[in-house]
Amino acid sequence: MTIQLVTFDLDDTLWDVTPVMHGAEAALRDWLAATAPRLGPVPVEHLWSIRARLLGSEPMLRHRLSELRRRILFHALRDAGYAEDESADLAEQGFQVFLAARHQVELFPDVHRTLEQLADRYILGVITNGNADVRRLGLADYFRFALCAEELGVGKPDPHPFRTALQQAGVPAAAAVHIGDHPGDDIAGAQASGLRAIWFNPQGKAWGEAPAPDAQVRSLAELPALLESWGTTR
Repeated sequence: MTIQLVTFDLDDTLWDVTPVMHGAEAALRDWLAATAPRLGPVPVEHLWSIRARLLGSEPMLRHRLSELRRRILFHALRDAGYAEDESADLAEQGFQVFLAARHQVELFPDVHRTLEQLADRYILGVITNGNADVRRLGLADYFRFALCAEELGVGKPDPHPFRTALQQAGVPAAAAVHIGDHPGDDIAGAQASGLRAIWFNPQGKAWGEAPAPDAQVRSLAELPALLESWGTTR
């Protein structure tokens, strides 16, 4: 069956997420140091203990990264002696500082050109476990829809995000392909839901999982020709 739907992971597929997250964490630390001095240099172990406690009581927060970070900030601020209302307000402000910096991404070189080519032939969508918003990145016009774990309540590799993408596009799984960097979340998750899966592997790593992806690319610029070889639709 010809390909009609192409879905993309975001972090580490359209950009390198590590420097982005380091920058966002630094921006948040600087903001907190200036705005919430009572918090001081909180040991990372304390933040991890708050995180573990929250996830222990509400496991579904694992798929709600924005809410989880808000809650961690709130509890850290309360522990530092801020009143509940002030802690909630500071936590939200701090989260917005983090989120703005989290969207300061440097797209891989071939992203715009590749998406432009593919959008002329296929329905494009996003399936992400993160909290990046394609609207804030100037990419929304390429995509019919964007699905994130926070809104769905569950993330990849669960089949629900992939099945929701198929419903949004109105196409069968055999006519869809997902592209991502994570062997479990992206490749195994997509294949278990009946989609073909392309491993984005810019560093040329050896595949160590089973089953293997349907294909792999080291550059997004390889996608149009690869999909063309699988059949196209308009």
